[in-house]
Amino acid sequence: MTLTVTRPTTTVPENPRPFGFVRHSLALARRSLIKTLRTPEQLLDVTLQPVIFVVVYVFLLGGAISGSTHDYLQLLLPAIMVQTVMFGGMATGVNLNTDIGKGVFDRFRSLPIARSAPLVGSVLGDLIRYVVAIVSLLGFGYAIGFRIQTDPLSALAACLLTILFAFSVSWAFVFIGMLMRQPGGVQGVAFLVLFPLTFGTSMVAPKESMPGWLQAWVNVNPVSHVMDAARGLMLGGPVAGPVGWTLLWSAAFIVVFAPLAVRAYRLRV
Repeated sequence: MTLTVTRPTTTVPENPRPFGFVRHSLALARRSLIKTLRTPEQLLDVTLQPVIFVVVYVFLLGGAISGSTHDYLQLLLPAIMVQTVMFGGMATGVNLNTDIGKGVFDRFRSLPIARSAPLVGSVLGDLIRYVVAIVSLLGFGYAIGFRIQTDPLSALAACLLTILFAFSVSWAFVFIGMLMRQPGGVQGVAFLVLFPLTFGTSMVAPKESMPGWLQAWVNVNPVSHVMDAARGLMLGGPVAGPVGWTLLWSAAFIVVFAPLAVRAYRLRV
């Protein structure tokens, strides 16, 4: 007598529901947001750190560079806003690397969802970090004398443009997070990328005071275009060129690094 055991099989529908990828990504973005809200100390780098930068630069260097701390604050704060959200984007790669090390993504892999949905969800969930950073920085700036010299809609456009650029650059940090074995490695490589991008600009000093080779880097640095756009939208001045370059660079970062990050994620998990 032969006993045949039939095991039940689980099949994933061949035709997923419409907008399934969007729904799954938003659900995982909500997970990332809840995790951030439950551990608010993760927001210290986007709330306390920019305040420290403003205090150090304005009150220690402002008088020497521009002769007036108030005038220097006007010039500095939009640039610090860009720097802050870029540093905040680094946390996306670190958090993803940590989750993979803990085995969280093994569970995601067993679910009938798109392989890229966990990455997209994490990137979208971390948008709250950029919003908190900008609100806290502008609030502190207003408290010590910063004033928008254009109009509220232009200032809002500057904030949204900065968030868009940070979102696009965060895919580079996601790619780094997929390549590195430990969160510390992600932070180390990310800082090596961020420092020449953020400090190799006219953020703290006019580029005319820099040597020629550094001016050449400032002119082609994508972060310089974002800072020029933010300053123009908040303080007045030409914005068409900087905004156009910012949008082009944002698209380029997404087109290049998003597929690389997804591919590296598939190879790792």
